[in-house]
Amino acid sequence: MNKPAQPINAVSNDAPDQLSFAALTPEMVLDALASVGVEEDGRLLVLNSYENRVYQVGRDQSDPVVVKFYRPHRWSDAAIAEEHAFVHELMQQEIPVVAPLSFHDQTLLHYQGFRFAVFPRQGGRAPDLERPDTLEWMGRLMGRIHAIGALKNYAARPALDVQTFGITPRTWLLEHKFIPQELEQAWLSVSEQALDAVQACYARAGDIATVRLHGDCHGGNVLWTDAGPHFVDFDDSRTGPAIQDLWMLLSGERADMTRQLSDLLIGYEDFFEFDPRQLHLIEALRTLRLLHYSYWIAMRWNDPAFHLAFPWFNTVHYWQDRILELREQISAMDEAPLRLF
Repeated sequence: MNKPAQPINAVSNDAPDQLSFAALTPEMVLDALASVGVEEDGRLLVLNSYENRVYQVGRDQSDPVVVKFYRPHRWSDAAIAEEHAFVHELMQQEIPVVAPLSFHDQTLLHYQGFRFAVFPRQGGRAPDLERPDTLEWMGRLMGRIHAIGALKNYAARPALDVQTFGITPRTWLLEHKFIPQELEQAWLSVSEQALDAVQACYARAGDIATVRLHGDCHGGNVLWTDAGPHFVDFDDSRTGPAIQDLWMLLSGERADMTRQLSDLLIGYEDFFEFDPRQLHLIEALRTLRLLHYSYWIAMRWNDPAFHLAFPWFNTVHYWQDRILELREQISAMDEAPLRLF
């Protein structure tokens, strides 16, 4: 096997600086908090996050806070500010989201070249997505989120579309030689077919309105308490079709997903109208997410944390599985969309 090239200097100018997190020591984390007046007690717990660096920090007289240090160069300051503003819009409408705290009227903070934000710590458990009442409750909140998200689009954050989640990832992976040589032609062919099928799904759907999304609304980003769900981590928020925030909550066979989506929409349509033409996009968006996922890991492959977290990435077996996965998606996109009850 020819090992894919991974030279740091070959990464495009908009690629994240993979190595700069090495300078983020525990002392620097605490000093950054002290710089904005957060009095900590020295307790520092590293939380699970690959894209950014996230810590829970104890305080003597108050509840702990969560501090997120943003991956350098991934988002502009303006793009992060847009995300923060959206989450604060939602919070002002009493939608249960976790918004960053403000210090001297600023939520995006800077220290020693790092950008960070501080959040209140809010725990919870994973929602039971098999319960119809849980799905209906989450649907109501998602409808409210999209009603606010539809009031305007982002200006600084890129859209979730075929270009950003499909064409760009495919081109980048090929240009940077991440596909093993013996599989390159097979992956080239199947990824092209998959994108053609995605385009066909979008054509069948027609002109779909877009909203500001959560963007990564899987069960892990919804925490459940006795008071109900709250939504966390809007870091992947983009403008896109509303169905993006709904299909990621579906699982199982076709009948299972139909039932789950119907339960979600019972609550959702109390607050925001659902365009059924979006059903054509579910498998297309799943395909785009799969393509983007490989690109996301590859873009950060110079970050040592990614080698530890994804040891199976960048092997022949990994890319063989991706080829099979895309073939399955091509078949799925050729099927009729889900039909609601």
